[in-house]
Amino acid sequence: MSEEARRVRVGASDDRKPSSSPSPAGKKVIIKSADMKDDLQKEAVDIAINAFEIHNVGKDVAEYIKKEFDKKHGPTWHCIVGKNFGSYVTHETNHFVYLYLDSKAVLLFKSG
Repeated sequence: MSEEARRVRVGASDDRKPSSSPSPAGKKVIIKSADMKDDLQKEAVDIAINAFEIHNVGKDVAEYIKKEFDKKHGPTWHCIVGKNFGSYVTHETNHFVYLYLDSKAVLLFKSG
């Protein structure tokens, strides 16, 4: 990788201080962990909200978010969506966000 990579472990017991805000769509948004610029974080939240409005299945939501970020910011983005999962990922610097939309978690990062 040409950029510096970071390793991050996320899960239900993530002890980082989250930031929380209501979204325009009325969903509660909590950023649990982020290594991403604010404008890109906002874009991730907006795309995730749109994905949940279009799709009902987590796999489809994750696919939508991943494809939108691949299209807008180049490959290789990865997205995991669900209520109960853990992970330990390596990502490119400034390309990671772990957030909650209501009770659903979204992990989005670029690696590869």
